[in-house]
Amino acid sequence: MSDLLITNLAEVATPIGSSPRRGNDQGAIQRYANAAVLCRDGHIAFVGSESELGERFGELAEVSRLDGRRGTLIPGFVDAHTHLPWAGSREHEFAQRLAGATYQEISAAGGGILSTVRSTRAAAEDDLVKQVLVRMDRMLDLGTTTAEAKSGYGLNLDDELKQLRAIRRAGESHPVDLKATLLAAHETPPEYRNQRERYLDIICQDIVPRVAEEKLAGFSDVFCEHGVFSADESRRVLAAGKRHGLLPRLHADEFVDSGGAELAAELGALSADHLIAISETGIEALSRSGVTAVLLPGTSFFLMKHTYAPARRLIDAGVAVALATDCNPGSSHTESMPMVVVLAVFELGLSVEEALTAATLNSACSLGLGDEIGSIEPGKRADLVLLDVPNALHLAYHYGINPVSAVVKNGQVVRRERTPCMPGSPSNDSGRRQPPERHNSG
Repeated sequence: MSDLLITNLAEVATPIGSSPRRGNDQGAIQRYANAAVLCRDGHIAFVGSESELGERFGELAEVSRLDGRRGTLIPGFVDAHTHLPWAGSREHEFAQRLAGATYQEISAAGGGILSTVRSTRAAAEDDLVKQVLVRMDRMLDLGTTTAEAKSGYGLNLDDELKQLRAIRRAGESHPVDLKATLLAAHETPPEYRNQRERYLDIICQDIVPRVAEEKLAGFSDVFCEHGVFSADESRRVLAAGKRHGLLPRLHADEFVDSGGAELAAELGALSADHLIAISETGIEALSRSGVTAVLLPGTSFFLMKHTYAPARRLIDAGVAVALATDCNPGSSHTESMPMVVVLAVFELGLSVEEALTAATLNSACSLGLGDEIGSIEPGKRADLVLLDVPNALHLAYHYGINPVSAVVKNGQVVRRERTPCMPGSPSNDSGRRQPPERHNSG
């Protein structure tokens, strides 16, 4: 694996550490002006001023170089909540919402999640792999280097396994690392509409053990919501997952206060996600437990709810806040973490620095990866994004564009658009390729 030297940077902006940043620390960003970063063996060997680099390492004449062209280098985005493996489309539901229908009304009429379940069940595994790879290409173009990906559009043993296998296969052939989550408890399938307990038995006794046996996922998740799965039902599913080594995550309190945040705290979940309707009791429970709040402002935006998760109250209470796209065909059809950062600043009330931490280090920690990625520090994996902007404030200041000019994964340039490299650097092609090191899903 060749070394890579990134020079001529106006700024490096990064959170620091391997644990989630909370409270005032969430906005504490380390900045290096006129900076350089040296990558060796897929990891960061140096970050600091170009003058210090020369003093410590000499000329490095044989090292491949990437010219930062006075841009800004940040850690690769970590998208901690997605639903990547799906088939079909739901733009007709989007039109219904524009005409005044609610998400719940559409679901009650047979649309929503169950519409995507029908399409995904009908799709071959190879087709799902192709769809996931297309979405991963878009994610990479927009600076995402690691993402969580859930099943949940199969709702039976064979089709949940099919989704998770598609995640694994796609992750093995693409620079973006995928971490898989079993979400069989996303909805009750139509064939068990009047036998909810039987479906819960199938999840706990059949699906969870098989997923664990095949090592297809590292996490389990439940849609804990009024009209979907109650807190008691969610507890049962997540407890079954824990018995088989699947760490709990939780869709919680999206539409109403369902007690999901309190359940996440009780179980020591890695994350509680959505939280638009979280109560003060739920905020206090997350604060005491150390559970990360993964907020999904794209969902409120796409559903035109005009109500967002109380990010400021969560941060002020000492809860670590992370960000994610919730990429899915019905309630947040986007792969763009830069767009999520913009929404976090303008709708959640985060500073740019808090949003940067939320989209990198805190998201990494919510996947158990804080020791490996999420910040630009010696020893961590060299997952980096070069922005064609003079400083990190432009992530929100200049909105509606893709600010990404290059992406580095494991110390190798895997995507480049506007930024030319200096002589001796890697070739100027872009797109999907196998990175030197693979980290399998789950």
